[in-house]
Amino acid sequence: QLQAFGGGLVQPGGSLRLSCAYSGRTFSTNIMGWFRQAPGKERELVAAIRWSGGSTYYADSVKGRFTISRDNAKNTVYLQMNSLKPGDTAVHYCAAGQGSIYYPHPSQYNYWGQGTQVTVSS
Repeated sequence: QLQAFGGGLVQPGGSLRLSCAYSGRTFSTNIMGWFRQAPGKERELVAAIRWSGGSTYYADSVKGRFTISRDNAKNTVYLQMNSLKPGDTAVHYCAAGQGSIYYPHPSQYNYWGQGTQVTVSS
């Protein structure tokens, strides 16, 4: 079970921190990802991380602004989002999967959280 928290309304340039608690984590899932989906657009991978070693991947659109991290002891993954832009507005989902953090397709992820809305607007 994945549960995402932390979305909300923020002004451009502001920050938000998303959390994803993974209860009942299995060792069949070695990666975690944060995806987002804006109205009328496809779901896209924003960032991903490996549980073991902590290697990370970022979409070009968020590099230098977002940071993904994990707490293995708490089975929790975070997404720190800084310098937010109106284009970041979307429902954000966390997901768990097995494979490579560099493969951005949602089909690699087996378990999904419920989504949390991030709105960047003045």
